[in-house]
Amino acid sequence: MPLRSPAAMAAALLLLILAAMPARAADFTDAAGRRVVLPVEPRHVMAASPTAEVLVSVLAADRLAGLSRVARRGVGAARRVPVLGWRPGMGPASMAETARRLHPDLIIDAGSVTPERAAFADEVQRQTGIPYILVDDSFARMPEVLRAIGVVLGVRPRGKELAIYAEHAIAALRGRLLIRAPDARPHIYYGQRADGLETALPGSPSGEAIDEAGAINVAAPLGRGQLVAISRDDLFAWDPEIIIAEQRAFYDSVRRGSGSRRLAAVRNKRVYLAPATPFGWIDDPPGVNRLIGLYWLSALFYPDNTQEDLRTTVCDFYDKFYGIKLTNGQLEAMVRPAGIPAQAPGAPVEPLVGLGAAPPSSLSPTTPGTPAMPSAPSSVPGTPDAASSALGTAPMAPKPSPTASCSAPSGIQALTGATPGISPTPETAPGAVTPGVPPPGRRGMAPSPSIPGATPR
Repeated sequence: MPLRSPAAMAAALLLLILAAMPARAADFTDAAGRRVVLPVEPRHVMAASPTAEVLVSVLAADRLAGLSRVARRGVGAARRVPVLGWRPGMGPASMAETARRLHPDLIIDAGSVTPERAAFADEVQRQTGIPYILVDDSFARMPEVLRAIGVVLGVRPRGKELAIYAEHAIAALRGRLLIRAPDARPHIYYGQRADGLETALPGSPSGEAIDEAGAINVAAPLGRGQLVAISRDDLFAWDPEIIIAEQRAFYDSVRRGSGSRRLAAVRNKRVYLAPATPFGWIDDPPGVNRLIGLYWLSALFYPDNTQEDLRTTVCDFYDKFYGIKLTNGQLEAMVRPAGIPAQAPGAPVEPLVGLGAAPPSSLSPTTPGTPAMPSAPSSVPGTPDAASSALGTAPMAPKPSPTASCSAPSGIQALTGATPGISPTPETAPGAVTPGVPPPGRRGMAPSPSIPGATPR
């Protein structure tokens, strides 16, 4: 056997070393401008916030290394993963300790990007050696984020599918705003907590959906970018046209209280309960779960005959994003307090067309008791590369049937009303703070069930 030269032997040794090293993806530049080297396809991902939990769960729930108790209701396949043990307000050392216990390949945080959050991410990454990225999932960035994180997680087709849905939802509402005079937009109050006396100001994550809908937030004189407590006198002085309640206790009290009859929203029966199962439609948390809220708020604020069939849109969203096939009873329990009226048989509905239309439903128009068509596969594994791609083309929406509804379930779901990903019993007390370590600032409250079989809010 001929002897190899020292150079050849060194080259062979280098190849063996490189082959043994884990493959690395290209550098990822996150929303804070931080350059982070990521694993090619992370198999275990730790979410650093409730908004990140929703983002990862709708893209690849099986990748989550751990979950808060609240988020476990909405992610189906990832329900068996460990419960995260940290609490809000704890510093980066606590998150680092949990990360070392879970051994994730990647940590993802989603939400408003601030210097404090960037510093928090840097410190956790320094203590653990685990890549930690920040993403801005505001409405303007949501399609881009879904595509980018889909690439990072190796589920590019899934990310693209959900990104196109996000583009439709955002463009649909903006298209309606273009044809509305600014003085025709309604004055809104969004009441949080059981007493309804906390509200989200314009520019805050919790108020972004209302901002996006172009409504006039009556609390705007109090400032921007935060949650504030108000008094009953403030609410009566503002006298909003529409009141949206975050919790059922406020929804019931403002509709039934004798003193509330002075409010225009009460007199005109324009008080609504924001759906919140498994995640909220306005915030709770302020993540990609709010996309369905854009269609809902559009229908509340600007009712006309150019609306999508909201029941079909809700069913399709829950199937596409959460893998939940709502029963008709569960659907009605959510949408009736939310002010979505039943469509009269034979009533014409003219859908918007083009990019602003609702994406074509993966559910066939059905009557109650008729099974719907299954949705497209949720994800197809792919190979990650640079986290960017061209925007997809949104197809035109078909005209929905006025009798379209969610499919009737079979087997155990039909007997019990249980839905995968929705817990029949509360796992946290009403008003409890979602477990998780936020970087500085409030991150979102625990959602409360609002479908049959769950404890009312």
